[in-house]
Amino acid sequence: MKSDIHPEYHDVMVVCACGNTFQTRSTKSDLRLEVCNECHPFFTGKQRLLDSAGRVEKFQRKYEGFYAEQDTIKAELEAKAAKKDAELAAAAIKAEEEKARAA
Repeated sequence: MKSDIHPEYHDVMVVCACGNTFQTRSTKSDLRLEVCNECHPFFTGKQRLLDSAGRVEKFQRKYEGFYAEQDTIKAELEAKAAKKDAELAAAAIKAEEEKARAA
């Protein structure tokens, strides 16, 4: 091998955002991670949102009113159905009364 053309390969301490540290070898002087085996959802079984540039908040803002809107629409439809049922019941009672008078 030629000398002085290969990067220096040395021991480094890897630091994760969760606080976990471990040692490995690399050509870089230090390594900082967002996720490691101690905090990755696959290994821990817990959900953790990794937000890149506010994407999670943007999604939540976009769909925050969706379920509330669906609930109001459902309530309005149920109110209309109840009103229609009440009108049909009143019409049936009126028809019975007229039938009783005619007989």
